[in-house]
Amino acid sequence: MPPLRALADPAAAPGTPTLDAVRSYLLTLQDRICAALTEEDGAASFREDVFERPHGGLSRPRVLEEGAVFEKAAVNFSHTVSARLPPAATRRRPDLTGGAFEAVSVSLITHPRNPYVPTSHANVRCFMVREALAPDAPIASWWFGGGFDLTPIYGFDDDAVHWHRTARAACAPFGDAVYPALKTWCDHYFYLPHRREPRGIGGVFFDDLEQPDFATAFAFMRSIGDHYVPAYRPIVARRRDHDYGERERRFQLYRRGRYVEFNLVYDRGTRFGLQMATRVESVLASLPPLVRWIYDWQAEPGSPEAALHDRYLTPRDWLADDPAPAGDD
Repeated sequence: MPPLRALADPAAAPGTPTLDAVRSYLLTLQDRICAALTEEDGAASFREDVFERPHGGLSRPRVLEEGAVFEKAAVNFSHTVSARLPPAATRRRPDLTGGAFEAVSVSLITHPRNPYVPTSHANVRCFMVREALAPDAPIASWWFGGGFDLTPIYGFDDDAVHWHRTARAACAPFGDAVYPALKTWCDHYFYLPHRREPRGIGGVFFDDLEQPDFATAFAFMRSIGDHYVPAYRPIVARRRDHDYGERERRFQLYRRGRYVEFNLVYDRGTRFGLQMATRVESVLASLPPLVRWIYDWQAEPGSPEAALHDRYLTPRDWLADDPAPAGDD
């Protein structure tokens, strides 16, 4: 990941590593995203469960089901405190194996009812590793991660451009090299090797961010979290009333199978939740309510279904003809 441009005003965020401010922001972010999705759906609301965890941790999953727009949406907050990092968190950081840690995150997924409304995913998180399981124990390491990505069933160029334009805007205050690097990282991460195809049209993704300082890294994570709703909601509004029939619905359920395959086989967040032996219902809330697998299905050449693979499941620079506005670097 390229170096982030440091904040002009370091006082805008805490400079000393602390989870208190991050936790407060994420709880508010969960509220704001749930409010926006509820308003967009107009018929259903989120069910909230609250579970206190050991050593001051907290799990607050929220799930909306059987709405007018969203067949299912899950927006989960989690604060985990544990004496030992699980393998999913140390695969890239083996030097931290066995460390005590705290992690706070918001992770969300939407599975729309209309096949023309794309599935969306976002996650923002912070890890803090300590030398012992105590609030005042010395901090050995901290890092941020997150991003958002879009998975259309039927693609539209203007949706893809808007999604990536908003992702670029989220990264712009931190340097002109940040968005291209995180866009490429997202394309590589959300990829199914066994299918030899991306999960969708990507977005931005980052992990292990611990530079240039805590204040800037925290501000960058907030920018990613704050840009999810502006990236997604206009697309939902454009596509939610698009006519569809049984053909489109069957294709939607078939393509949802790819989502399940990625989440259960490759996703680090799913592995982390299962390895921590947390509540399985919360960990697997990201899965769609209905899905189907069809043996050796092939799209008809030239069909809208074929266009998904031929145009939208091929990593490309969606902003090649959309230069950044002056000052948006």
